[in-house]
Amino acid sequence: MLSLGTSWLLVSRLERVGARLGLSEALLGVLAALVADMPEVTAAVTALVGHQSRIGAGVVIGSNVFNLAALLGLAAIIAGRIALHRRVVVMEGVVALWVAAATLAVVVGLLSPAVGLAAALALLLPYLVALGVRHERLRQLGLPAAWVNWLANAITEEEIELEAAIHPRRGRARDAVVAAVAVLVVVGASVAMEQAASKLGTRHAIPEIVVGGLILAGVTSLPNAVAAVYLATRGRGAATLSTAMNSNALNVIAGLLLPATIVGLSASSGPATLVAAWYVALTVLTLGAAYLGRGLSRAHGVLIVCAYVAFGGVLLATS
Repeated sequence: MLSLGTSWLLVSRLERVGARLGLSEALLGVLAALVADMPEVTAAVTALVGHQSRIGAGVVIGSNVFNLAALLGLAAIIAGRIALHRRVVVMEGVVALWVAAATLAVVVGLLSPAVGLAAALALLLPYLVALGVRHERLRQLGLPAAWVNWLANAITEEEIELEAAIHPRRGRARDAVVAAVAVLVVVGASVAMEQAASKLGTRHAIPEIVVGGLILAGVTSLPNAVAAVYLATRGRGAATLSTAMNSNALNVIAGLLLPATIVGLSASSGPATLVAAWYVALTVLTLGAAYLGRGLSRAHGVLIVCAYVAFGGVLLATS
């Protein structure tokens, strides 16, 4: 509860600081997603530093599977429908699928964490640059005119909803101080959650991948889930999709690939590969349904949530 409440406070204050710095609405959305990821990222890094790779990988990748189910599936069920522009689905989906594929390649051992991190950043960084520059400056990147127009339209469609969904007031020095204190509280609470869950898992003989991939993944992802349901019920489809996909991409980069590059990652296991493969498959399913249906209906939401329930059952059965 402490982590959840403080994360919400941290997101709101950092959005104000970002508005003060003149960040675009799209970059404010990315900033909000990154901050909301702090509980799972901190828990994962704590586990990796403590040489509990299965818990660390499980928290990050499992929370991404949970995000798809809660941020998009459950949100679609509650809202009835999440309407989406196809350009936004493609723009967000390309980055999301690329990062998910890099994550799976690292988990199964096809790529080292360093190579996987470089591969993920190779697409994520240009995406962030495109979100941050003005549309007229996109033409200076040397891309074909048709690509520039398509990308500019996609960013505009996303920002129209993000502006209404976020729209923070300009921050003051007090907001920066509150954000700094909130960071310390969230980090401390997340470390405590990881350590407590690890000890309980050991005491009750619960597999590490279950502790990370189901228990910690779900608990630490609650701030994002609350935000997504809030946006979906107000008809902010693009903002909901952006929250989910940006959260997942930033989650694996900051919580898995970067720390694993520094402290290493243990050899792949069957359950860890299962979690990573399910993450990729559910991402493909969600984006495919969103593109074909120009959004996610309540039926799509039920399908995504059922896929997550099946994921939990299979993970428990094979661990």
